[in-house]
Amino acid sequence: MIDPGHNGGNFADPAFINSPIWNGRGAESCDTTGTETDGGYTEAQLNFNVARYLAAALGAEGAQVVLTRTTNNGVGPCVTQRADIGNAAQANAAISIHADGGPASGRGFAILEPVADGPNASVITPSQSLGTDVRSAFLAQNVEPVSDYAGVDGIQPRNDLAGLNLTTVPKVLVECANMRNASDAALVVTASWQQSVAQALATAITQFLTAA
Repeated sequence: MIDPGHNGGNFADPAFINSPIWNGRGAESCDTTGTETDGGYTEAQLNFNVARYLAAALGAEGAQVVLTRTTNNGVGPCVTQRADIGNAAQANAAISIHADGGPASGRGFAILEPVADGPNASVITPSQSLGTDVRSAFLAQNVEPVSDYAGVDGIQPRNDLAGLNLTTVPKVLVECANMRNASDAALVVTASWQQSVAQALATAITQFLTAA
C-alpha cells in the first residue's frame, strides 16, 4: 500500500481537513495541506509524483499495489481512512510518502515508525524492519543524507499519528527531505530525484518482502 500524503485540493476545503479525528491516542486533524518549498512547489505534488513512480516500479516486479489516492486534485482522505485502506487490503507492507517542513538550516530524510498502541501492536517489529530497509536503501543509493535535525540516525518513533497508531500492517512514514531547506528544495522539484526516491523505496520494499 502506497500512501502519498496530503492532497492537492486540501487547501480548498479547510472545514473538512481540519475536522477532528481520533488517532488512537488523542485528537488529530483529518489531514493538512502539507508544506511547500519557498518557490511554492507543494508537498502534495511531490508525494503524488513519488507514489506514481513507486507504484510503477513495484508493478513491474509483479506486486499488487493499492494507493490511498490516485489524483492530486482532490481532498483527503482523512488519515484514519488512509490507515483503513492499508488494513483492508491486508497489505504486506505500507509506505506513507511525505516531505518535511522543518528548520531551513536542516536537511535530510527521516523514517517515522509506529509505537505500540493496541491495534498496531503486532506489527511494530516488522515495521521497524521495514524502516531499516528504507534507511539502508536511501543511504546505499545516495538519495539523501540522514536528517540532521529529526530522529536518531534517520529513525524517529512516533505515537501521535493516526496512520501509524491505527495500522494493522507493517508500515512506516518517510519524510523524504526537508522542503524548507534550500539544498533539498532544489532536489525535490526534479523528476530525476523523485524517481531516485521511488527506486530506493522499491528496493527497500522488495528487500523487506523477500526477507520475510
